[in-house]
Amino acid sequence: MSETFFPVNDLLRRKLQTSLIVISLTLCIASTLFLLLFGEKIGFKILLTVEGRLTSSFLTVFFSFIMFIAFLIFIVGAIIVSFMVFVMMSQRVKDIGLMKAAGCPNDLIFGYFMTEILIVVVISCFLGVILGILADFASTSLLSSFGFQISQASIDFWLVVLVFLIFFVLALIFGAKPILDTAKVEPAKAISPTYHFGLGKEPGFKATSKVGLTTKIALRSLFRRKSATIRIILCLTSVFILTTVGIAGGIIADQTTKSWIEKATGRDVVLIAHQEMCNQYVLLLSKFYEAKEDSNFNYTNESYLIAEDLLNKLDSIYGTMYIDARLVLKGHVKEVQGYVIDPETGATSSVGNDREGESLIVGVAPENVLSEWFMEGEFLKKNEASEAVIGDSLAQRIFSAPLSQNIRLFDRNFDVVGVCIDPINNSNITYIPIKTLQNITGIPRPNIAMIKVNLANRTEILNQIRIIVEASNPEFAVLELDEVLDKNLGFIGYVWSAILLLPLFSLVSASLCLVGYVMLAIAEQRQEFGVLRALGAKPKTVVKIVSMQSLVALLSSYAVGTAFGIIITLLILVPNPLVTVYTIIEIAGWLLAALTATFIFSLYPAIRFAKKSIPEIMT
Repeated sequence: MSETFFPVNDLLRRKLQTSLIVISLTLCIASTLFLLLFGEKIGFKILLTVEGRLTSSFLTVFFSFIMFIAFLIFIVGAIIVSFMVFVMMSQRVKDIGLMKAAGCPNDLIFGYFMTEILIVVVISCFLGVILGILADFASTSLLSSFGFQISQASIDFWLVVLVFLIFFVLALIFGAKPILDTAKVEPAKAISPTYHFGLGKEPGFKATSKVGLTTKIALRSLFRRKSATIRIILCLTSVFILTTVGIAGGIIADQTTKSWIEKATGRDVVLIAHQEMCNQYVLLLSKFYEAKEDSNFNYTNESYLIAEDLLNKLDSIYGTMYIDARLVLKGHVKEVQGYVIDPETGATSSVGNDREGESLIVGVAPENVLSEWFMEGEFLKKNEASEAVIGDSLAQRIFSAPLSQNIRLFDRNFDVVGVCIDPINNSNITYIPIKTLQNITGIPRPNIAMIKVNLANRTEILNQIRIIVEASNPEFAVLELDEVLDKNLGFIGYVWSAILLLPLFSLVSASLCLVGYVMLAIAEQRQEFGVLRALGAKPKTVVKIVSMQSLVALLSSYAVGTAFGIIITLLILVPNPLVTVYTIIEIAGWLLAALTATFIFSLYPAIRFAKKSIPEIMT
């Protein structure tokens, strides 16, 4: 007969306990693996290398979230395994007593239960890997169905192995201690019906009146069961930190990053340009969520230039504020070394390595720009001809300290006065004054114009613009940018929605842990509940006592977890977060729903136990 036959049979006999551990650990592994695989799909590897989607700042925010949440999931997984093994061993003490009475040494008992844990961990890790891969596949398929170019790339085998091994080792390490502690219990204590593993010294307790009796019994049991209570509070606290970071952080980051995109692109903005130029501009905006463009496009084609007469006619239309005329080119840029001064020593040191690359060059009139960028530094000033603002992706790729350096383009140096976040060309962009760009290149006119249309009479104004453009040049087109903007916002929203789903896995795991805690509480208070029922207490009294214990543990964990989660989100994970009253209400609603669902789910063992007859309870 196999040495694992008895442990396997024992696990199958205790289906509920085994299922709680397997499901909890499976969800932790699945959520971690899905998070890492999904991160690669949206544009970065573990080492934060840009791969054509999103901008550098967006990737940094996502990277911070994904790495921090993955770290929390690892911690939560270790705590959950430790707690669930503790609950399992607390209910197996009498079995250990019988094994010791039969002459089994401690090392044999330890090996027996370690075999059980080893079986559970292997099954959980295997199921977690399968579930994580399936979740990644489903997420990619859903993303593709929404029109985003996300391919089903081959699974990173070594990443899967790494996640498997880390959780395997963590589960064995944290699961071994409860087994070791339980194996050391003296046989006489283990067999005694009055002994419960992890039960502290009986505190003084006197029921002076009927008022508050159930509350006093519940609190007494919580303090008496200190070891289990501390463990479940620690477990729930870590889960609520993860949940708060995932929900509150995800909602705040979603609204903040969407605000960056919307302000940079502009809402209710129409683009006027040659049809081919319009198509190319759409591709440049689309690079935010799919890596494709016409790299051989000729921006300097004379047929793309907008006539001065057309701009004057557009400017005369009632309801338009002003025209943002731009000259868009593609050019070679080079980092110019700069110097920084150490504030403490006053020493001067050089920064920059003369790196170079390609960038989209955009000439703008600073006083007429429609965009409002989230940026470090400042935007171009009206009368400054030698200033430049660069995109964050370009800044990360070829600059060391951009605001202390210059950028060289068309054989001329420009002071870098700002770094902006812009979805156009994935923020691989350089803004300079349009007059300076025209003087350098000899191109006399802009090749695109943008107008913000008044919402009050939007349709009427758009019709007038189309009539004027058609009459001026039939090859020109009027393109509403809201459709592309909404596509960018939709991509960001989907990414954050996927991250928001991850706390649900942890909440389910936390609920299972709380169920295990409730089962432990009921087992330890079985005789007490039987006496109460025999003295006339109703089944709802038992439910009330157990629910009070769960509620105290939940509220304690909830208060600490949400506080730390919000602090971490606002101070570390999201730069300059956008928080509105609606945001606060939405976050509060989701967190309260999570708390309520966890509490209701934890009542199942108590309701099931309370329905038993008094003889069944006392047995």
